[in-house]
Amino acid sequence: MKQNIKPSWRRRALGWLGAAALGSAVLALGLPQAAQAQQAKLLRIGYQKAANTLVLLKAHGTLEKRLQALGVEVKWAEFAAGPQLLEALNVGSIDFGYVGEAPPVFAQAAGADFVYTAYEIPTPDAEGVLVPGKSTLRSVADLKGKKVAFNKGSDVHWLVVALLKKAGLSYSDIQPVYLAPADARAAFEKGAIDAWAIWDPFQAAAEKQVGARRLASGVGAVSHHQFFLSARAFASKNAGIEKILLEEITREGQWIKSNIAQAAAQLAPIQGLESDVIETGLKRYAHVYKPIDAQVLAEQQRIADAFFELKLIPKKLNVNDAVLK
Repeated sequence: MKQNIKPSWRRRALGWLGAAALGSAVLALGLPQAAQAQQAKLLRIGYQKAANTLVLLKAHGTLEKRLQALGVEVKWAEFAAGPQLLEALNVGSIDFGYVGEAPPVFAQAAGADFVYTAYEIPTPDAEGVLVPGKSTLRSVADLKGKKVAFNKGSDVHWLVVALLKKAGLSYSDIQPVYLAPADARAAFEKGAIDAWAIWDPFQAAAEKQVGARRLASGVGAVSHHQFFLSARAFASKNAGIEKILLEEITREGQWIKSNIAQAAAQLAPIQGLESDVIETGLKRYAHVYKPIDAQVLAEQQRIADAFFELKLIPKKLNVNDAVLK
């Protein structure tokens, strides 16, 4: 087994946290036809390098072409992780961003003023708990007393909580090791941890590059939604801009869904991974988004309630407070 992670992987991995694509349902959002009345002349989008739809939307430039006709400039800001992206959203540095299901809960608990805008339909196969190929662990129940690494406050934090509950274990039955993906992979390869909860493309990369084995995926335990979020002040005043943005995201997602191999080839030099690794990850995502609805908010509420009960967030939340009325 390798003792040290390759520096090139570590540098690349620090820039990837999340993944996404998009589908046609967002076109049904029903946002006001107010593009001609928007107040902003600048749209600032936060993204992560593994957020496939936004990465390709930026590369293809179709959003800029549409908004340029309205006198609106587009600026992109890359973030290493969802928490940093949401902090930027909260302090007014960006207007729009993409994160998974757990970061908004932690951000709302910290007082961030954002609104849920759209979500990806469930993609539970796009995250899982990995163990070394020769590990004797065969089920989630076997994790009792073991060191399990994951990124604190991320989607896989919720995955671990949900999988343990399903297996009849409590959060205190394991030894959580809070590590970012780059550090977690290094620890995984060194044998310093027993298991690693992670999402794609990290998951696919570990499977293909170091022979990691999935102990469990999110299937049957979590939905693994991804969310587009907006700064409340921006969303309330710029419905027309957001409508165009979501239309372009939808079209990009439809293209990815119909051209997986081509999308992977385009993403490879940007993300610094082999095309086959990216393609595996892309196939595990749905690339279909919908407007925020009561069902997905109820699922977010369950996550918030679970984190509060575990004292992972300081107060009880009402996730409906993060919806534009």
